[in-house]
Amino acid sequence: MKNRFLIIVLTVFCLFEIESIYSQVPHRSSINLEHGAHRLGRRTDSAMENWRNYGLGQFIHWGIYSIPGGQWDGKKYNGAAEWIRSWSGIPNNIYDNLYQQFNPEDFDAKAWAKQAKEMGARYMIITTKHHDGFCLWPSQYTNYTIANTPYKKDIIKELVDAYTNEGIDVYLYFSIIDWNYPGYRSSIKNKEDSLAYESFKQFTRNQLIELLKMYPETKGLWFDGTWDAAWKEQAVFADSLGNELRNIIFGLIIGSRFRPDEFGNRHFDANGDMMGDYEQGWERKIPDNISQLSGNDWDCVMTIPNNQWGYNENWDGHVKSSFELIEMLVKCVSLDGNFVLNFGPNSKGIIRKEETSRAKEIGEWMKVNNEAIYDCGYAEVEKQDWGYFTQNRSSGQTYMAVFNVPVNGKLKIKCPEKKKIGRVAPLSSPDDILKIEKINKQEYYIILNDKILNTPKVFTVEFIDEEKKGVNDSPKI
Repeated sequence: MKNRFLIIVLTVFCLFEIESIYSQVPHRSSINLEHGAHRLGRRTDSAMENWRNYGLGQFIHWGIYSIPGGQWDGKKYNGAAEWIRSWSGIPNNIYDNLYQQFNPEDFDAKAWAKQAKEMGARYMIITTKHHDGFCLWPSQYTNYTIANTPYKKDIIKELVDAYTNEGIDVYLYFSIIDWNYPGYRSSIKNKEDSLAYESFKQFTRNQLIELLKMYPETKGLWFDGTWDAAWKEQAVFADSLGNELRNIIFGLIIGSRFRPDEFGNRHFDANGDMMGDYEQGWERKIPDNISQLSGNDWDCVMTIPNNQWGYNENWDGHVKSSFELIEMLVKCVSLDGNFVLNFGPNSKGIIRKEETSRAKEIGEWMKVNNEAIYDCGYAEVEKQDWGYFTQNRSSGQTYMAVFNVPVNGKLKIKCPEKKKIGRVAPLSSPDDILKIEKINKQEYYIILNDKILNTPKVFTVEFIDEEKKGVNDSPKI
């Protein structure tokens, strides 16, 4: 009887989860779309709630493009290193045979995973294959894979196992563009192209199903290369494929750049509704305010140099400091998003020293302040110039992350309506309660003990109802 009751409870729970993910919400009435958004508003299931609470993630771009490292035959390629095959400076037939040299003898998946854990990452995205079509897993649908390199071992499995063992969720990057596959077309101009592309579509489907079945720990798919005219004509196929993939792994998360609607729109359909589980339009940029997001889940993927994802021997231009990256992280969380930092290992499997130092410094900050990042989001408090507010989604605890201290050493706070400040203290030393000065209706100064900060500092702040008495009820002068 108990077993039967348990089965009923589990069945109801699963049905509720499925309903929250896939339920059909009425579309906007302006344009009737069969392949537009299938859901209005956020997913509310546990898998998506887990994604929403990550805060910090890691992106890894790795492939045979790490061998040329952004240059060839003494000449430098001016684009992102992983795009070097598209450059006239290296013949395609030479590039397409570089896999025979790919032997990352120094690759240590466990060391990578440990570094990510110490940085504070809760999820990781790995390029299973980029636009060049080279596969880091031994796909049975092409010979252009890791199995035919001197290394031979399945890199994706090594990474999935290592990161999963560290408690870090794994997401698989997959490029729809595949310059190596004979049937790939960027646009369809005639019947021959159409027939070739049908073969490519089946190839793409086969590889994606293969990935999810080989690595069932996968939490989601991160798609790239979906801007081609040919793919933007595949609304029916992509929609069907997305449903098929979701049926393989329950709760699978897919972002907004995967499929087009029947008018060729990506990210947002012809009615302006987001297609997918979160918005992927924030690549190397962050929204200015919460209103720009229209209530959608989102993340920002960011490089440390200006625009290099795969390994480039030379980083030209500005290289972001750890404090810049930490500020980007906090800003993303303060606007209800996640921040994903990219790493581009070299052909030997070594993560470069600049990335290693950033990971270490971010990790040191996270060890002290991760409470203001994990499980946190928008605080509904007016932003001030000194930094950002975040709020824990479960407890309601509000945090102030300070990056710029005013010359008077006072942090202005404007309280929400019918609220006042009860207590402010450093997260790292909660007994050091700061003095509070009321300066206007619902406006206060928080008086810092230190006018100069050597690192971004986080404070807990308590807001209480105006009619209630609380700690520090009378502002201290």
